[in-house]
Amino acid sequence: MKLLRYGEPGVERPGLLDDRGRIRDLGDHLSDIAGSCLSDESLSRLRALDLESLPLAGGTPRIGACVGAIGNFVCVGLNYADHAAETGKTPPTEPVLFMKATSAVCGPNDAVEIPRGSEKTDWEVELGVVIGTRAKHVTRAEALDFVAGYCVVNDVSERAFQSERGGQWTKGKSADTFGPLGPWLVTRDEVPDPQSLGLWLDVDGVRRQTGSTARMIFGVAELVSYISRFMTLHPGDIIATGTPPGVGLGQKPPVFLRAGQTMHLGIDGLGEQRQAVVQGA
Repeated sequence: MKLLRYGEPGVERPGLLDDRGRIRDLGDHLSDIAGSCLSDESLSRLRALDLESLPLAGGTPRIGACVGAIGNFVCVGLNYADHAAETGKTPPTEPVLFMKATSAVCGPNDAVEIPRGSEKTDWEVELGVVIGTRAKHVTRAEALDFVAGYCVVNDVSERAFQSERGGQWTKGKSADTFGPLGPWLVTRDEVPDPQSLGLWLDVDGVRRQTGSTARMIFGVAELVSYISRFMTLHPGDIIATGTPPGVGLGQKPPVFLRAGQTMHLGIDGLGEQRQAVVQGA
């Protein structure tokens, strides 16, 4: 299934994309695409619904972030060796973890704001993993059983805030609109191998990133298992699994986002995002 949330910010309704690409409303069956609604049992109930009986969403509504009420937004840094190389870093021997503020989350096609004082706002297409079942000290062999599904993430980053202002990375990752999610959550039954997905990102029609999840240093199962050793993962938590090469910081010379530009990105089978870049207040 392709699950989504649609409507204006803060009042999104749960929906499902039917086989003709139309939004079917799920409001009579669950409160949100969030929390316990992402359990295997809940998803099985949704699969059993008669899609033709579900009301169609009218018009062309805004698409919101594909998951609501996110508790933890965990990110993995330097998880592609060629991306680590382009930023001058040594590939890690263990996953590099940091957190992104959930206040950064926005819809997949919402405008991305360059924050006040920014000099180096950058792009990062990433595979997002959505947790469906509480996970604590899970093994690598069982880790994917705790995943509800997958989505596209743009881990927008401000490199000066991230690396030139002291401390850790979170403050360069957490500005408002720095976490576009979606357009939909694709349930794991539709993604039999999360390590065989192509990723790409364009800025103003110029291809900047091209990659494959096959080139991750630490795959999805290993990441879920590893992270669950250090924190309990809850239904609706997001893991952004790292970005392939081609970020602005890695260009020769570096190139960063400017107001008026457009980012367009996607992952095989998971949909596409398109964001106008604007100057924040």
